[in-house]
Amino acid sequence: MIPARFSRIVFCLIMSGLMSCIVTGIATVKAIGFGPTTFGDWMSAWGFCWPIAFTVIFILGPTVQQLVNRLVKTQD
Repeated sequence: MIPARFSRIVFCLIMSGLMSCIVTGIATVKAIGFGPTTFGDWMSAWGFCWPIAFTVIFILGPTVQQLVNRLVKTQD
């Protein structure tokens, strides 16, 4: 198991991986359609975008959480 102190990094890694995979897949199919190179093009786009998505989530995640905390009413 991974130590709890790494939970934020693991969350960012999984969330960025899932979201960038889905978004690049949709964008790739929309841009070039289905064909023999679609999967390779998708994986290339995903490989490029995943580190960017991870960095954005890691850096902006705490700010977004603060914004959500201000927007959401706590339950009594």
